[in-house]
Amino acid sequence: MNARSVLILGAIAVGLMSSCSTSTKKVEEDKPVSVNVYYPTMQGGNEAYISGEISAKQTAMISTRVMGFIDKIYVKPGDQVKQGQLLVSINSSDMNAKKSQAQAMMTEAAAAVKNARRDYERYQVLYSQKSISSKELENVELNKVSMESKLRVAGQQLKEINAMLAYSNIRAPFGGCVTQKLVDEGSTANPGMPILSIEQVGDLNVQASVPENYIQYIHVGSIVEVEIKSLNKIVKGVVSELSPSATLSGGQYNMKIAINDRRNLKSGMYASIRMKVDGQTDSEPRIMIKQSSVINYDQLTGVYVVGDDDVALLRWIRLGKKVGDQVEVLSGLKKDEKIIEGAKGRLFNGAKVMIQK
Repeated sequence: MNARSVLILGAIAVGLMSSCSTSTKKVEEDKPVSVNVYYPTMQGGNEAYISGEISAKQTAMISTRVMGFIDKIYVKPGDQVKQGQLLVSINSSDMNAKKSQAQAMMTEAAAAVKNARRDYERYQVLYSQKSISSKELENVELNKVSMESKLRVAGQQLKEINAMLAYSNIRAPFGGCVTQKLVDEGSTANPGMPILSIEQVGDLNVQASVPENYIQYIHVGSIVEVEIKSLNKIVKGVVSELSPSATLSGGQYNMKIAINDRRNLKSGMYASIRMKVDGQTDSEPRIMIKQSSVINYDQLTGVYVVGDDDVALLRWIRLGKKVGDQVEVLSGLKKDEKIIEGAKGRLFNGAKVMIQK
């Protein structure tokens, strides 16, 4: 092989390697980045805007307290279930074996108790006839008490096993709708591992976090307006719960709002809550965002928002004063844009994103 052939083959190899590298990079770039989003809040004027999310009044993550293979899952997402309905069966052959052992131990203990009681009755007769000493009667009585204790222990062991067996056949804690199936049949279930998610059908809430500068203007029973941006719909709501402390929630007070108009509403939809905040002195409302979602590049400041077709768009913004963990946006951002926070992957302008619910 001459030198020219070697050079040609080397060029082809380099080209193939470059093509593979480019293809791999393109696949990585096409993979959606999981992100969390929120809407800006509005401060000032005589109204406040707080972002929230629609949720079911009652939600349960179905799990088990035993380890074993999942034999059967009887429901799928979207199924309506009744309270007490069988949802999941977990293989419990080892627990059944332990139950048989406990039943045998209980039968043996019951026989021992029966024999000990008869001995005690006979020894009482003999003692009354002064045929035995009090020490001999006392020994028989202690044996009877010991056998009765063993019977109680065996009974408690059987109850414990029956309680654990109940977790191998998991039933619905309330009537509702199955929203998620997190494992498949044949998987190994571990104690506490989520298997299904169920939401109560009917009443819906809006969950939100109230900044500390608004907490003085709202209380349980306050009337608010809830805007569902995806449906272009506004409904009335009543504050049903308001946390008295923000110690464990980063200066935000957890709030729940009960809504009556449930038409076309689904759990997980984003909502904007409008509240009256009489006493504010600002003439125009201000756009406020979380400081943690702001990025800095040289002398520029920006945030990523979700654009059309679920792509990340970088918005260069100008910031104003900081209030708590929020900062004012003077320009470059609209109040109805979805701001990205907590991206689980490399984020860049034009990257495909997948919003986590």
